[in-house]
Amino acid sequence: YAPWCPACQQIELTWESFAKESEHLDITVGKVDVTQEPGLSGRFFVTTLPTIYHANDGVFRRYRGSRTLEDLQGYVLERKWEAVEPVAGWKSPSSIMMHGMAGLFHLSGWIRQIHSYLTGTLGIHVWISYALFILATLLIGLFLGL
Repeated sequence: YAPWCPACQQIELTWESFAKESEHLDITVGKVDVTQEPGLSGRFFVTTLPTIYHANDGVFRRYRGSRTLEDLQGYVLERKWEAVEPVAGWKSPSSIMMHGMAGLFHLSGWIRQIHSYLTGTLGIHVWISYALFILATLLIGLFLGL
């Protein structure tokens, strides 16, 4: 979820109720703010918000059903998740591919922080910051090419 997301705000009370019922369902319910954990949004290939996953024994399934408390509970109690196709191996959050994707999301966050530091804290003009990133990209490419 993300705090600015209207759909996430709409499901928030239902999700909290679902989390309170989790002990009776013998499950663990959690939520992750993708603005604070960009690597996880990359690892889970989050393209829409909110995104709900069911994980059991290292197998991940994306929940696409209704977002009412009854339907969420039924998904677990009636084991409806067994009929859902697991996330493909290469797209699984535990795969090497998704570890790399998470790394790219972390890198983009790091680059954004550097840009904000250069333009906000140091007062460098935005275009000069862009020029520095272009120069750094070219130099890294040259270095790796050698």
